Order: sequence, then structure tokens, then C-alpha cells
Amino acid sequence: MERVWITGGGSGIGRELALAYAHRGANVWISGRRLEVLQSVEQEAESLSGKVVPLELDVTNSQECLVVWQRLLEESGGLERVILNAGDHKEMPVAEFSQQTIEHLMNVNFYGVTRLIELALPWLSKEGGQLAVVASLAGYRGLPLAAAYGASKGALINMTEAMRAELQGSRVDIRLINPGFVRTPLTDRNKFEMPGLINADEAARRIVKGLDGSSFEIRFPTAFAATLRLLSMLPYRLYFALIRKLTSQ
Repeated sequence: MERVWITGGGSGIGRELALAYAHRGANVWISGRRLEVLQSVEQEAESLSGKVVPLELDVTNSQECLVVWQRLLEESGGLERVILNAGDHKEMPVAEFSQQTIEHLMNVNFYGVTRLIELALPWLSKEGGQLAVVASLAGYRGLPLAAAYGASKGALINMTEAMRAELQGSRVDIRLINPGFVRTPLTDRNKFEMPGLINADEAARRIVKGLDGSSFEIRFPTAFAATLRLLSMLPYRLYFALIRKLTSQ
């Protein structure tokens, strides 16, 4: 029976991933800061062929990360997939530039991932398994209002690419997941039109399919991802002119 750990599993993409894997018979451990939310996912999965087990965790707390990782290994006996999905989002216009916002988002989105990789990687390197990092298309290039969020996701992309270069041929199957706009409690805060917006269950289906495949990067929705990839290749002069036109910034 497949064993999966998903951080940020109480809502949005993480919740739908947990239910998708439980539907196909996996034992799924989900982590998040709010135990009652995790337990609601556990209850929803009771009718499925697999099961969901909640583990309360604040990824900004190194000691909690260690305790949860040790508990996971004890309860599961090992994991086939580790999906590091926990994250936060907050707009930061230049006029409201805030070191506090940057530190918060880096602590959750970037260091919240690296704390867990440091714990999981030695075990995965020995026993084998898949390590999936959820970043964002916003990490491809600097976008208006996303100086803090985009930086945290860009750091994840760069780190995961570097790790992939070293881990080729090893027992660790490392993957990079770059979603676009997905309807979640986080994106519900956005006050602007979100191009290519998809529901979290559709995002989960694409991720599950991608992780079963062989591609290093899983990115979606297709058209929006292709547009941002193209933008990332433009010289600065053209890029800034186009962004100004598209966003009226």
C-alpha cells in the first residue's frame, strides 16, 4: 500500500491531493497548523479505500518538524512520496515594502520546505522515494505585487533544480510542481483577475498524474504556464514593457 506525506494538507491543493491518494487506496499523512481542519479531511476520507491521518505541524518550528518526521517513520514504516506543499501568500506592493512580510513568507514557503528536506533526504537517499516540492509559476520571474511571494517561490525553484542536477541517478526522485492560479483560501484574498484560474481538485489531478509520470517539472494550467515561461526568456527591456502594458503598473 502506497504511503504518502503531504504538508499543507488541510485545505486547497493539499487537501485535494490527500483525498485523491486516499481514493486510490494510499495511506496518507497530512500536516498543517490547524488540527481541526486536518481532522475534517480525515473524516471526509473515511468512505475511501485508503485513509488520511492528521499530524499537527508548524513548518516554521524546527523541533516540531523533527518530532513529526520521527513519528511519521514510526507509524508508516517508510514513505513512497513526500509532497512539501505548505505555504502562505501575501501581496506586497513596493509602496508597502516590508521586511516583516518577506521574512514571514521566506520562513514558511522556503525554510518551511528546507527544514523538512534536511530531515527526509538522508532517509530517502538510503531507502528510495519521491520528493516533490510545490513552488509556483510566480517564481519564474518578478511580477508586480509579488516581490516577497515570488522571491520565496523562485528560491524553491532554483534550489530544486540544483538538487535535481546532483540527485540524477540516485534513489531520490525529486520533482518540482509549479501551479498557476488555483482557487484556494489563499487566492481568495486576491483582488485582481486571475488568468487561467482552476479549481483545487483539478490541480490535484494534474499533480497526481504528473508525479506518476517522468517529467521533472509539473506546471499548469498549460496556456498560462507557457505564457509565463515565454516571458521568463525575454530580455529585460521587452519584459518590463510588456508587464507594464499587461498590468497597467
